[in-house]
Amino acid sequence: MYSKDQASQLRQAFWTTFGQYLSPQLSADGLKINWINYKTGVKHLHFKMQTDSRSAYIAIELSHPDLGVQELFFEQFKELKIVLTSTLDEEWEWQLHMPDEYGKTVSRIYKTLENASVFNRNDWPALISFFKPRIIALDDFWSTAKYSFDALK
Repeated sequence: MYSKDQASQLRQAFWTTFGQYLSPQLSADGLKINWINYKTGVKHLHFKMQTDSRSAYIAIELSHPDLGVQELFFEQFKELKIVLTSTLDEEWEWQLHMPDEYGKTVSRIYKTLENASVFNRNDWPALISFFKPRIIALDDFWSTAKYSFDALK
């Protein structure tokens, strides 16, 4: 068991390692990008990567406080589901209006990796192999799909 400080240091070390690993990778538009804090350019729409002691997930997270607007964004993603799925080359889970870790209602399109711990350095290659191709694919998808959301901004 780790202290809060040790756990925080391990998490930070993982994300630093992941960021360094992805640093040479340019975006789909050929630009230098901060992969860990990916900016979609749309308020309340985030690409989120999360890992803890048991699992990891990557998600498109919709957090607009107006649940009706959140649902509109979710429906827009449904319209693009075929494009998203073909870009990701896999099916993801779709969840409208679920509580996040803080109890706030969000909607997510996500993929989970079970049995991997950020606190076990031996799992880091599996975590990096899980996150890397998916965040790059999300960026590829977003480079063209973002224009579909201009009316919802």
